[in-house]
Amino acid sequence: MNISRLSKFCAAALLAATAAGCSSWDGMSGRQKSAVTGAGIGGVAGAVVTNGGVLGTVGGAAIGGVIGDQVGKRR
Repeated sequence: MNISRLSKFCAAALLAATAAGCSSWDGMSGRQKSAVTGAGIGGVAGAVVTNGGVLGTVGGAAIGGVIGDQVGKRR
């Protein structure tokens, strides 16, 4: 893993953590929390896989959000 890829991953992870901390987490249902978490993880994964490509990041976030929503539905 080269330094550029690592720095992009760290920046995306920091952004996801910041966004999650700023949201009104306590007022959310379990399903909503799962969707937000899935979108954050999916966005970071999409950014890493596509080397910071916008389409990969947005696509990963969308797919991760859907998966998180479905996982949260079972709780």
